[in-house]
Amino acid sequence: MSRLNVVMAQINPVVGDIDGNTQKVIESINDAENIHSADVVIFPELTLCGYPPEDLLLRRSMQSRIAKARKHLQKQAFTATVILGYPLVVEKAGITAQYNIAGVLQQGQWVAEYAKQELPNYQVFDEKRYFKKGSKACVFDLHGIPTALTICEDIWHAGPMAQSREQGAKLMLNLNASPFHQQKQQQRIDLLASRANEGNMPIIYVNQVGGQDELVFDGGSFVVAANGDCCVQAPHYKEGLFPLEIDISESTPVVVCQQLPTPEPPLQIIYDAIVLGVRDYVKKNGFKRAILGLSGGIDSAVTLAIAVDALGAENVSAVMMPFTYTSELSRNDAAEQAQRMGVDYKVISIEPMYSAFMSGLADSFAGTEVDLTEQNLQARCRGVILMALSNKTGAIVLTTGNKSEMAVGYSTLYGDMAGGFDVLKDVPKTMVFELARYRNSMFKEGSREVDVVIPPSVIERPPSAELAPDQKDEDNLPPYEVLDQILERYIEKDSSADAIIEEGFDPEVVHRVVRLVDINEYKRRQAPVGVRISQRGFGRDRRYPITNGWQPGA
Repeated sequence: MSRLNVVMAQINPVVGDIDGNTQKVIESINDAENIHSADVVIFPELTLCGYPPEDLLLRRSMQSRIAKARKHLQKQAFTATVILGYPLVVEKAGITAQYNIAGVLQQGQWVAEYAKQELPNYQVFDEKRYFKKGSKACVFDLHGIPTALTICEDIWHAGPMAQSREQGAKLMLNLNASPFHQQKQQQRIDLLASRANEGNMPIIYVNQVGGQDELVFDGGSFVVAANGDCCVQAPHYKEGLFPLEIDISESTPVVVCQQLPTPEPPLQIIYDAIVLGVRDYVKKNGFKRAILGLSGGIDSAVTLAIAVDALGAENVSAVMMPFTYTSELSRNDAAEQAQRMGVDYKVISIEPMYSAFMSGLADSFAGTEVDLTEQNLQARCRGVILMALSNKTGAIVLTTGNKSEMAVGYSTLYGDMAGGFDVLKDVPKTMVFELARYRNSMFKEGSREVDVVIPPSVIERPPSAELAPDQKDEDNLPPYEVLDQILERYIEKDSSADAIIEEGFDPEVVHRVVRLVDINEYKRRQAPVGVRISQRGFGRDRRYPITNGWQPGA
């Protein structure tokens, strides 16, 4: 044999569905052997249980199910060598420890196991809660090639590569469940280029694909040659089997280069990540349809476009819920977009419900001034309608709040925050506009706008919640161009208020924004989960105490 046929199995497992994931592994290996004549099939990190399994790892039955799955795989008549991830509990001298394992299955036997050494415990990761770290390299014989195993975070540290090289490895396989955030792929490629140079060996990087709660795994599995050049890359967001060849005729293996895909524009990468996150959250949780409130504004417009791209127009319903302050333009824009996108569309006025509430509260509100209470009541009427329709039809409610609004509390508990999934939860308002323009450009031919799905007036006019006469968002908030810059520094970079002010931002505005972020943690704790696209989203990334006396100035 002068060439080794390797298949990167970039699959989309379901967390906790060990039987389903095992069957997917079996089908993938059979296809890899039959279609690609695979000698080696490589799967992502913790394939059998899915990633991240979180506290499912603490359940006693996890190990019995994993053991059953591994035995079932052993009984299959695979000719290819299989490398895949799973959790493993080891008992030694009365001490029980659980490890994150990459195992090697050859001819019906598990011939090698590697325990992950570098356990991430930052951002969205919490692996030290569940796993004990390994301490040794694992180099096994792969058709005559001394091959090292590593798992995800290991490759971000120099130690595992140095260990592997010392043990004579000539090739490294790196199993991953690496979640997406902006610019992540280039960071991976640059990092692996450095590691390949350090070890003087090619690295095959296989990543999971799919959505899991707020996380999106973007795939993009790739290979770097010993000199650090990226020579093979699988597509992003696509589940599949991606073959490559390794020339093993010489003592040092050489990866046969393939034509690399054209890099996607940044907005496409973000948009596709959100679409995948929505699709998998809805489908993996057993929903068939989604419903949302379509206001005629930019946030609900982009949410509707993403929902349709994720689920299909036939599986999406939009509801316009007008009130006294809803403009004719908003009504028309909502109807036009619903028609353009071909979704089920209803108009249900909230005026009768609002009037009934106000009548019932008349005595309690007597002698008080109109304030935010009446505005919040409008939002809550809409939330009640959407949740009632959800209960009746089984459709999940998609909320439409963006990251800027979630950050400063420009949202209503049990109103526009009521629902099952917040599509734009980690998308700043300025980026919402960018995504709207991007989505329209996908089907724009020259100056024709026949296929543009979001009416231009939705993008062009100033955003407004339309909860009061002539209301504009900037009546209550700084301009979004300023607000989003402050929020990025305070939330994603952990800059202090003083440090932000030193960059030239108005002190009064900075202190106001920072205070709004801090006092609205209680709202965010009650918000639906949503797709994470930044390095610091609200959820697993950022966990602040609701009750605290911290002073954010310095």
